[in-house]
This record gives sequence, C-alpha cells and structure tokens, in this order.
Amino acid sequence: MSTREEFAHHSTCSRETPVRTVRARPIILSVVGSSLEWFDFLCYIFLAKTIAVVFFPVHNEAAGLSLTFATFAIGIVARPLGGVIFALYADRLGRLRILSLLMILMGVGTGLLGLCPSYNEVGLIAPIVMIVARIIQGVAVGAQFGVSSAIIVESAPAERRMFYGSFNMSAQALSAVLAATCSYFLVTCLSDDALRSWGWRLPFLAGSIIGPLGVVLKYRSSQISPDEPTQHRQVTADRSIWKEWTSFVRLNTGSIVCAIGVITVATASNYLWAIYMPAYVELNLSLPMSAAMLGVILSQALNAVLFPVAGLLADRYGAYRMFFPVVGAWALCAYPMFLFIADAPSVPRLLCMQLVAGLFQTVLAGPHAGMLATLFPRKSGATGLSLSYNVAVTLFGGMAPFIINLLTEWTGNRLVAPTYLVIAAVFSTALAYSTRVGRQRLMAEREQSDRRQTYSCKGAMK
Repeated sequence: MSTREEFAHHSTCSRETPVRTVRARPIILSVVGSSLEWFDFLCYIFLAKTIAVVFFPVHNEAAGLSLTFATFAIGIVARPLGGVIFALYADRLGRLRILSLLMILMGVGTGLLGLCPSYNEVGLIAPIVMIVARIIQGVAVGAQFGVSSAIIVESAPAERRMFYGSFNMSAQALSAVLAATCSYFLVTCLSDDALRSWGWRLPFLAGSIIGPLGVVLKYRSSQISPDEPTQHRQVTADRSIWKEWTSFVRLNTGSIVCAIGVITVATASNYLWAIYMPAYVELNLSLPMSAAMLGVILSQALNAVLFPVAGLLADRYGAYRMFFPVVGAWALCAYPMFLFIADAPSVPRLLCMQLVAGLFQTVLAGPHAGMLATLFPRKSGATGLSLSYNVAVTLFGGMAPFIINLLTEWTGNRLVAPTYLVIAAVFSTALAYSTRVGRQRLMAEREQSDRRQTYSCKGAMK
C-alpha cells in the first residue's frame, strides 16, 4: 500500500482524524519548536556586547567581543555532533519523539545560561559554566532543523514541498524577530548597569520554558506517526549507529556535497547581516546597536512573510533555476552594499541595506528545507538534512562573526565582511553545480519549464 493510500485508508476508518489533520499536526508542532529553539539560540548573539562585559571583563572591548563570539562558535561547533546523532535516532525511533527531547535539552541549556553567575562573582567558573550551557544549546539546535524539516516536507504534497518546507524557515525568521525585539527593548529601555546586572538574563530565563513544552510534546507524540512505519524502525533498530552512519555517507556523498553548497551562501549571509551586523556597526561605524537591531527586526519580519512566497515560486519555476542566478547577483551586490554604509554611515542607509539583504535572503533560503529534504531518501531524511546543514552552518555561518571580527581587528580592513560573503557565494555555487545530483536537478527543472512553455503555446494556438 502506497503512502497516499495509507492516508486515505486511515481517513475512512477514523472520522476523528482526517488526512488534513494528520498532515497539519506534525507541521504545526515542528514550526512551533523551531521558533522557540532559535529564539533561545539567537538571544546570545544579540546581547553579545553585554555578555562580553559580564563574562570577559578585559580592557580591550574588541578582544572581549571576540571572546564572546568565540564562545558562540563553540556552541556552533557542537551542532554537527548533536545533529548527526539525534537525527540518526530520529530516523530510527520517530521524529516527533526526538524533537521533543531536543526542546528539553534546549530548555536546560538556556536556563543554565540565564542563571549563570558573572565573572566578578565566581571568576573563571562563570565562563566555563557558560561554555557548558552553549554546548548543550548547540547539541540541541544541531538536529532541530533536520528533524523538523523532514517532518514538514514529508507531510507535504509532492508538488508543494518547497512551500511547506518554507514554513520552517519562516519559523526561524520569526524567532529572530522575537529575539531581536526583546534585545532591542532591553538595550533601549534599561540602563547599562541594569542590563549588565540582570537585564540580559531575562530572555534566557523566559526561553527556558521550551523545556516543559518539550515534555508536553513528548507525551503527545507517544503514538507512532503515520509517516514513520513500525516495520522500518524494527529493521533499522538492529543496525549500529556507526554502520548506519558510514553507509549513509558512502551512498549519499553527492547529495551531501550539493546540500552543503545550497546552504553555504545563505547561512553566511544570514549570520553576517542578521547576527554580526549589530555589533559591527557599533564598534566600527559608530552607529547605535539599537538601529541595527531594528534593521534585523524589519528584515527578519520580511523574511517570515515572504519565505512561503519564495517556496511557491520554487515549486512553480524550480528551486535550482532560482538558486544559481540569485547567488551570482548577491555576490555582485556585496561590496557596493557595504561601501554604501561604510562611506557615509547613517541609520537610514543601514536600514535600507538590511532590507535589501533580507530580500536576497528570502529567495536564497526560502526553499532550503524542501531542496535538502528531496535530496535524500525518506528513511534517512533527517540524517541527511542535519549533516549537510550543520556542516555548512558551522564552517560558514556560526564561525562568521568570530572570523570576520578577528580579521577586521588584525587587518583594519573594513571590507573583510563583503569579501567573506563573496567567497562563500563562489564556494556555494561551485559545490552545488559540481555534483551530478545538482546538475541533474537543474536540468530537470529546465526541461520541465520547457514542457510547460510548449503546452501553453499549443493551448494558445488552439
């Protein structure tokens, strides 16, 4: 019996759970989980300057910020480990169950960070505790994208996978809006002393509520989801994680490389414009951090609304046909956009460029979940998504604030950031197009577009 027949049979046998409800429930749970987890993860970087003073009280402000970004990078480095391990178990034991466990872990790490004493209170113990909390957060968020994207895309109709998958990207953008909004009001409404003593803790203590919500989700997901057959779980349960991992990499090397290429430029752009920019403009351009945070709020809100539009366009015209020209245009715009701000720093110019970056990010990242999920077999979808996503984000996204800030400090070159973005764009294009699967997807989308044009022309002639 096919998957569609199984859904139809299920709906006729039980009036209480129609097909639409079965599909909507895991999508809603995954989107909510994404929003909450990324809120906790992003608050750290938006409050990086304050956290640097609390945990790294050095005389050089740039050095303290670099240490804060380095600690952020430690959480990023922990992501691939957590992503691969939890994604493998998600493919074996059930995606919703593992998603609930990830939410519980994120709640523990976030609560630990919010309660962590300052350096002035306990000395070196403070940054050590913070690093532990960041590792727990990194492990938890590492598998979140892959597991939730697999749930969403596999629950979607075949012709609408990019559109449905875009809601996971909208959830991330919405979490960035919430994190930036919270940080904006803390920075603008509290004095420096209040912000450093207790204000910065508020979003982390509030975000720790994700832990109890994960317990509720774990209870709700105790029933096996219809998209995760019991027979598959019994077969894979007998295989060791290591054998499953090595077999997966060996059989899907091309898809992994292509997926890393698809993710690289978008993650570099996102971490550069939405996460690094607030600290950059204050430290290097003498603009208020609150202005950059406002730009992040506006651009991410734009993303949250337009990601589904980009998903619809990708379903209609082809995700890879959109990807390559947009990456090229984004690389060409990198230097002019930064020079536009750096030559005459002002809040209007900054906000304008952040909105332009948001538009590019919409087209680049909107179809991501659908593009990646369709590259890998259904039985190992969460594993493929988590591995490729986390490798790209770790190397080109999460490390970006630390690398750019360090190189800018060493060289004094204000154009390190756009150079980084151009390199990421070239690397991304090369990886995606050099793989057979990437070229095949592009060719298939072109052929499909040609067939549609032929049919429309024949219809018009008639």
